[in-house]
Amino acid sequence: MELYHHTIRELHQKLCDGEVSSRQITEAVLARIDEVEPTLHSYIRVMKEEALDQADHIDEQLGKGEIEPTYLTGIPLAIKDVICIKGVPTTCGSKILEHFVPPYDATVIQKLKQQHPVLIGRTNMDEFAMGASTEHSAYGITRNPWDIERVPGGSSGGSAAAVAAGEAIAALGTDTGGSIRQPAAFCNITGLKPTYGRVSRYGLVAFASSLDQIGPMTKDVFDAAILLQAISGHDPKDSTSVNYSVPDYTQSLLPDLQGVKIGIPKEYFAEGLDPQIERAVRNAIDVLERLGATCREVSLPNTAYGVATYYIIAPSEASSNLARYDGVKYGYRTANYSDLMDMYTKTRSEGFGPEVIRRIMLGTYTLSSGYYDAYYLKAQKVRTLVRQDFERVFQEVDVLATPITPTPPFKIGEFVDDPLTMYLIDVYTVPINLAGLTGISIPCGFTQDHLPIGLQIIGGHFQEEKVLRTAFAFQEQTNFHRQQPEIARIDDK
Repeated sequence: MELYHHTIRELHQKLCDGEVSSRQITEAVLARIDEVEPTLHSYIRVMKEEALDQADHIDEQLGKGEIEPTYLTGIPLAIKDVICIKGVPTTCGSKILEHFVPPYDATVIQKLKQQHPVLIGRTNMDEFAMGASTEHSAYGITRNPWDIERVPGGSSGGSAAAVAAGEAIAALGTDTGGSIRQPAAFCNITGLKPTYGRVSRYGLVAFASSLDQIGPMTKDVFDAAILLQAISGHDPKDSTSVNYSVPDYTQSLLPDLQGVKIGIPKEYFAEGLDPQIERAVRNAIDVLERLGATCREVSLPNTAYGVATYYIIAPSEASSNLARYDGVKYGYRTANYSDLMDMYTKTRSEGFGPEVIRRIMLGTYTLSSGYYDAYYLKAQKVRTLVRQDFERVFQEVDVLATPITPTPPFKIGEFVDDPLTMYLIDVYTVPINLAGLTGISIPCGFTQDHLPIGLQIIGGHFQEEKVLRTAFAFQEQTNFHRQQPEIARIDDK
């Protein structure tokens, strides 16, 4: 097996045993990027020279005994281009931030650097994390490694495609309404959305501040536990960060599910779910039962209102957060304008893409005088009902098992002019963000066209250990996550 297909845990052991160096791993990943990146376009920026310098420095420090190797030491990681890295351009997939270079590291980057990984590049994404396909980037689309005619999901599609294709050993993504879990499902990798407040948002360029969370995108559950532990913890620079102890998540990874109670929400298996996905998820639930779990049907009656609620709250917060991009202090500014208002208008019209403009308009409308009570305030009340549904169910079960998406990966361009259909793809993921819960996507099968299918395990607030245990036990009994895509070249299609 090529080095770039190994997991964090496997490469850590090889480094500790002296079988490989960080330089060799990094060179292998960079060679893989050279091979498939012209087809996939997972990255906005590959930090080749910086990565090799980091790897050499790490090897030198390890050789002299100056650092104690952790799981992440010397491991090439990719970072979604919405998380600030000091001195490295952070574009958020937008023209308006094309030349923005942060003067500081996000807290998650500070935490990672303490463990000496190799930061190999900035992954492509839907502009300002608004999208479910990674088609809405100012820097081009990303393709799915399993079928280059199809999308990798979004908005963390670049991170998902990079991990699936071996262009990174693991990556960070962000999840506002499913943007880690949905691309993880589409690309046959593992993606975890932490509890809101579990991971600091300081240095994360905001989309919807009450929904955004940074999380790991990895080849398996063990690696997700490693990366989650590295980035978790209270941060006084983030007022929404919760001062809650961080366990050793790898200690919760057990091979069986004896005593675990799993709820199966009937609303997640309703009309509109692709029969192939339902079959794969039902088969996965059978595996969980064979591992000792007790599964039973539960109800989350307000699920039906999740998408509508999300697409009022998220655009409203986006409208507020993106008001700062006006061409005055930083970012893109139009070249020709007659007065201040003309400069604002042209800067934002030229700097933002159509999906971002659409959501800003939706959010501005719902926050406007005369509509705030009718839309935004009512949506917040429904959000409470959604959260209460989950709180009630988690008094009876430990975790929930559901599909991630109602359809397999769709073709590039299929829904780009149909935003409503695109929004409905989030039906199984947005309720978790509205309630601030944790959830993970793990591979659980393939369609007849060999397109990946994901299983979602949902846990209560700060119940990542239960989610990881359930997902790990499933992966110990299955091989879906070990399958690798055969990546065609564009000119071969």
